[in-house]
Amino acid sequence: MATEIKLPRLGQGMESGTIVKWLKSEGDNVEKGEPLYELDTDKVTQEVEADASGVLLKIAVAEGEVEVGKTIAVIGEQGEAVEVNEDAQEEGSPARAREQERERGRQASASDTSEAVTQIREPEPASSGNGRIKASPLARRIARERGIELTAVAGTGPDGRVVAEDVERAAATGTPTPVAAPAPIPQDVEVEQLSSMRKTIARRLTEAWQAPVFQLGITVDMGRALELRQRLVDLHGDGAKPTISDLITKVCAAALMRHRAVNALYKGDVIELHPTANIGIAVAIPNGLVVPVIQGCERKTVAEIAAARADLVERARAGKLQQLDLDGGTFTISNLGMFGIERFIAVLNPPQAAILAVGSTEEKPVAVAGEVVVRQRMELTLTCDHRAIDGATGAQFLGDVKAFLEEPGLAL
Repeated sequence: MATEIKLPRLGQGMESGTIVKWLKSEGDNVEKGEPLYELDTDKVTQEVEADASGVLLKIAVAEGEVEVGKTIAVIGEQGEAVEVNEDAQEEGSPARAREQERERGRQASASDTSEAVTQIREPEPASSGNGRIKASPLARRIARERGIELTAVAGTGPDGRVVAEDVERAAATGTPTPVAAPAPIPQDVEVEQLSSMRKTIARRLTEAWQAPVFQLGITVDMGRALELRQRLVDLHGDGAKPTISDLITKVCAAALMRHRAVNALYKGDVIELHPTANIGIAVAIPNGLVVPVIQGCERKTVAEIAAARADLVERARAGKLQQLDLDGGTFTISNLGMFGIERFIAVLNPPQAAILAVGSTEEKPVAVAGEVVVRQRMELTLTCDHRAIDGATGAQFLGDVKAFLEEPGLAL
C-alpha cells in the first residue's frame, strides 16, 4: 500500500518549511532512512530522510514553501495507482504562493527593470475566494499571539498574502494599515532577497528588542585562564585543541548550575528553570548566524566541549547542521574577541533569559598592590531579560564567571 510522505515538524514552533530540492526522482527506488530531499526551515537547511521504502511514485510538491503535515510525495510499489490530494497546491497555500512569486520574477526579468520597479500596487488584504485571508502559517501564529485580526492587515506578499513582517508592523504601530509603496529602486543598485534564515534573524531580533533588558559588564584577569588553556593544548591528543571559548563555556556552565535563574527561558506566564546547561555558541556563516547548542556542558570536560564545539562549527559552516543541533539551548555565548572587539552588547536570544558577550583579551596596565603592572584583561557583558532575571542575580552570576576564570580550579 502506498505511503504518503508528509512534511514533518522538525522543531518546536515549526509550522512550514521550504523544499529546496529533491535528492530522488520519480521512479527511483528509496530505502527507509535514506536522504530524500533538502528542506529549508527558519533555522537551517537539512536533508530529510525517507519514512518508508519502495519506489518514489509521485512528487506532489517539487519545491517551495509547504505547511507541516501536507503531503509532498508518495512512496509505494512499482505500478501502484497514486492519488494525491491537490490541496497541497491549492490557491492561497504557501507552496502555491511561492510558485506564483517565482513566475512573476521570471516575467519581470524579461522586461525592462525600470518599468518593473515602478509597477507597484498598494497592498490590500487578500482573500482566497472562500472568505479565508491568505496568510503564511507564521503570520497566523504571530497574529494569534498578538491578538491581531488578519482581515485588518494589509499583505505585502505574493498576491497580497499576509506575511510575518506585515503582522509585526501592525503590532508595532498599533494600527494595521497599508504601508506606503516603496520608491523605485535605481537600476545600479543590487537587490538581495532575504533568505529564510535572514528573515528569521530579523524577526527574532525584533522580538528580542521589545524585551526589557539590562546589561552588566565586568573585567576579568585572564592570566590563569590562558595558562590553563595552554596546558590543555599541550596535553590534548588528536582531537580539537581547546580554546578560550571552550574554557568560558565550561565556567559559564558551572556558574549556571549555581544560579539557575539565569539558566532559564521566559515563556510569558511562566519561567522555565532548566537543570542542565545547554549552551548555544553563536557561529557566523556566509548567509547569516546560527546558534548550535552544546548539551549538558556542566557534565563535560573542557576537552569534550572543545570536540563538540569543533564538530558543530564545522557542520554549521558546511551547511550540515540538523534541527536537533539548534534546539534546547538555555544560555548563549557570543564571542567577537577573535575580531579584536574589546567589548560589545549581544542581543538577547529569546526565549532565553540571558546572553554573554565576550570581548578580546588585551594587555592592559593595572594597579596591583600600589604598583602598575601589565595584565591580560578581558571584558564580559551580560544581557539579561529583566522579566526573568533581577540585577542582583545577574551580578552574582557574572561575579562567579569572573572568579572561575581568574581561578579555573574553582570551576573544574
